[in-house]
Formats: sequence, structure tokens, C-alpha cells
Amino acid sequence: MKSKTAFSTDTSVSRSVHDITEQLKDVKPTLVLFFASSIYDPTELSAQMALAFPDSVVVGCSTSGEITSGKMLDNALVASAFSSEVIEDLNIQVVEGIKENSIIGLDTAFAKFETYYGEPLATLDFTKYVGMVLFDGLSGVEEEINDLIGNRTSVSFVGGSAGDDLKFKNTYLYANGKAYQNALLLILIKPAKGFTILKTQSFNVTDKVLTPTKVNEAQRRVIEFDRKPASQAYAEAIGVKEEDLAKYFTKYPLGVVLDNADPFVRSPHTKEGTDILFFCSLKEGFGLNILEGRDIVKETKIDLEKTKADFGEISGIVNFNCILRTLELKDQKRTENYGELFSDIPTVGFSTYGETYIGHVNQTATMLVLK
Repeated sequence: MKSKTAFSTDTSVSRSVHDITEQLKDVKPTLVLFFASSIYDPTELSAQMALAFPDSVVVGCSTSGEITSGKMLDNALVASAFSSEVIEDLNIQVVEGIKENSIIGLDTAFAKFETYYGEPLATLDFTKYVGMVLFDGLSGVEEEINDLIGNRTSVSFVGGSAGDDLKFKNTYLYANGKAYQNALLLILIKPAKGFTILKTQSFNVTDKVLTPTKVNEAQRRVIEFDRKPASQAYAEAIGVKEEDLAKYFTKYPLGVVLDNADPFVRSPHTKEGTDILFFCSLKEGFGLNILEGRDIVKETKIDLEKTKADFGEISGIVNFNCILRTLELKDQKRTENYGELFSDIPTVGFSTYGETYIGHVNQTATMLVLK
């Protein structure tokens, strides 16, 4: 069997891990990838998952919602086992202390990748290798690290930032039977038969532009747009009352639009006084278009069907889906419709605090698709 997915909604770590083990017992996996609600004790969960699959690389993270073939879940453990028919080889590296000094740790990790694969990452064939990246979702350094990765290799890295069911207190990465915080997990994969990356978001780009004129990048805080208090300028631009602005954040986020390509979404999440906090940092003087939401289920279906037609047989998908998309689907009571899009493909994923593909983005689904 090439790959297989499993899930458990049992709230006990031991019972849920047993459920997963039983469902995956007929696979000999190279990689077991798992994503878990914050209801599970992180240290116990990582240790038990590693013990359950002693001959496999076992990695994952905490979530704000889980995705498995045909379903979107909450308070669950989901996993996917990939055999050597899908993933020929892989190497994982954990980088700790990313808020203090990410450069040294990243350079060390990349040096270990080069030793493992016997080739400089700068010349590694980007058509034959792909990277996966998981962040501590509260680290706030995704932009910086994605830039550092992009400067070191042409290999594409796709991934997401760990969640904690919207508590915004503690997010965890799982590897080596341990739970990590203030860390980054890198996985460099050599797929057996090929891969592609699917990036989808559901927005129209409007001609309205807001330009940050005063920001605190470290806090991802915009103080002024167009030399007006941020909340005033934003509310005026989308035609709503300033006191109601936060209700419209998911429908009207901002986007970086380059050469008429799909936007890289920058999503606001909190209004503090007249300041606005974002899930991504914004730079002073760089104009952003206001985006207007479209149908998530419809747009994802179109992009997924196109990928199927272009790519052929799919052995597995890893779906990094923004928590804001999940919240919108819940509000519309359409999570079941979204999950059903993946009912015929072995799929594992989670609702993230940010997505990675050519940088750090929001309100997007980035997916690693394996042949």
C-alpha cells in the first residue's frame, strides 16, 4: 500500500494512538505524519507516536482543527503513513531557539541535509526534491526564516504554523519522540515518483489600495494606513463603520499582488484601539490591494480538479489550510463540503496559524501533492 490515512476522536492519548496504529498496521511507512488537537498532552503524544512506529520517521504538530480524507475535524488526532513507493527518502532537522537566533540553527540544519544527501542544497535538483516546514505558530519569525530558506536553496518548501485551537498560548512541534516549542521542523523529501504543490485562495483583487505608513514589524502591527489611523482608513476603504471593522476582516483581507499573479494574502486578526494586528508582517510604504472573498469550496474544487487532470494519479496530499478559511467554512456550515473534496484521495492536514509557500501567507491552503 502506497499511503493510508487514519484518525481518532478519542480524547485519551493512549487510546487515540492505539486507534491510529490499528488503522495503519498494514502499511510499512517511511514517514508517519500526524497532526493533533491541543487537547492531547504534547509530551506524551509525541513519545507514544514514536513508540508506535519505531521503524519510521514520525513527525507532526499541534493544530486548530484537523483534516483527513473526507473530513474536517476538531479535537482529533489525524495521521498519514507514506510508504517508500511514495517517499523514497527523507531527512528531518529540528531547529531550536528560532526567536533568538535562527540563522545559526538553519545553517546547521542545511549542512546536515547536505551531508545526508551528499550534495550542496544550492544545486539540489528542485524537480526531484521538496521540503516541508512546520513552525511554532506563536514564534512570529516565519517571514524571516522563509527568506533565509529561499536564499539557500531552489528547493520549494511548503508547510504551516502549528496551532492550539485558537487559545494562542502554546503550540508544539513533534519529532524524535519529543515536543518542541520556539522551534522549526524541516523535512527534506525525495519523492519516489514526483510531486507538485497546490496553492489556492478564494479572492478577487479589487483596485482599492491601502499603504502602511506607520508599522511595528516585530509585532505585525499597523498603526497607520495612508497617514490615517489604521482602523479608520481600513473601514473607509471597505465602506463599513469603524466599530464594526473586525467583523469584516476575513471577507476583506489585504494582498500583495505581483505581475497580476494570485495574491499573497495578508490577514488582519485583531483591532487594538485604532491599530490593526496581522498574521503576517507588513512593510511601510508597500501598497496592498484590498481583496474580496469568493466561494472557498468552489474555488478549491476547481484547483484540485485541475491538479488531478494535470498531475495524474495522486497517492497523497498534505493540506495546510489557514484557520481563517476554516472559521469561514464553519460560519457557513460547509466544513463537511470542504472535507468531501478530498474523500477519494489519502489526505492529512490541519488548520494553521499561517501557511508557507514562497514566503509566509494567510487565508490560503498550501498543499503538497505526491504521486
